[in-house]
Amino acid sequence: MKKLFDQLSYTVSKETTKQYSTSFSMGILALSSAIRNPIYAIYGYVRLADEIVDSFHDYDKEKLLCQFKEDTFNALEDRISLNPILQSFQETVHQYRIDETLIRQFLKSMEMDLQKIDYNSDLYKEYILGSAEVVGLMCLQIFVNGDKEQYEKLKPYAMILGSAFQKVNFLRDMKDDYYTLGRVYFPGLDMTYFDNNVKASIEKEIEQEFREALIGIKMLPPSSRFGVYLAYRYYVSLFRKIKRKSAQNILNGRIRISNGAKISLMMSCYVQYKTSLF
Repeated sequence: MKKLFDQLSYTVSKETTKQYSTSFSMGILALSSAIRNPIYAIYGYVRLADEIVDSFHDYDKEKLLCQFKEDTFNALEDRISLNPILQSFQETVHQYRIDETLIRQFLKSMEMDLQKIDYNSDLYKEYILGSAEVVGLMCLQIFVNGDKEQYEKLKPYAMILGSAFQKVNFLRDMKDDYYTLGRVYFPGLDMTYFDNNVKASIEKEIEQEFREALIGIKMLPPSSRFGVYLAYRYYVSLFRKIKRKSAQNILNGRIRISNGAKISLMMSCYVQYKTSLF
């Protein structure tokens, strides 16, 4: 009967992904069916931690995150959890031998979100490492299914892609991060001087990371290549939309891609993937 609970746990992670991100849901659907559940488990886990630090304003976030961290390592040690998201996550961690240091680095970045930090270059890199790059590495361990040589070969590209995604998120969410959560992630940035020139310098860095990341995407196993490429193309489209906006527009509202546009993007990506790029 435990198999039924395991199935339920992955279903909860899947529904969490669908509720919070149509773009990642589309990308996961483009993966081989054999690896979808583990990726849902990863997304559900990181989403739950994100919600604690970003959304639970009327509660003791530090206490909740501390409990979440404790529950995480209890689940990993006991190989079971009554929390369905933690259950599917621990199953995935053990099945694919995901390095525990990646989990600890992720949780460290979540803890950073509970503090008022003036980000310098080193703290900025550390935050991105934990909040995005290690998540990409968790997924990569699933994509290569334990092949250590392939993992090491693709590791730098997975980290660069995670970094590019996160920096696009920073630009997309700048209004809420600054005015609601009081966060400014870009190092040394005084928001009173955030203008088109500053925005352009950030975008130049992101463009370079996208170019490098695509090299690694082409080297992924067939089971994951199209799904990751689709997520890449979604973020590139979002990035281009952000680039067309002024710095003031960024501070006035969140930039989005409509669901209709996402579906059109998925269709065009599939055609390109099959006919030319890969």
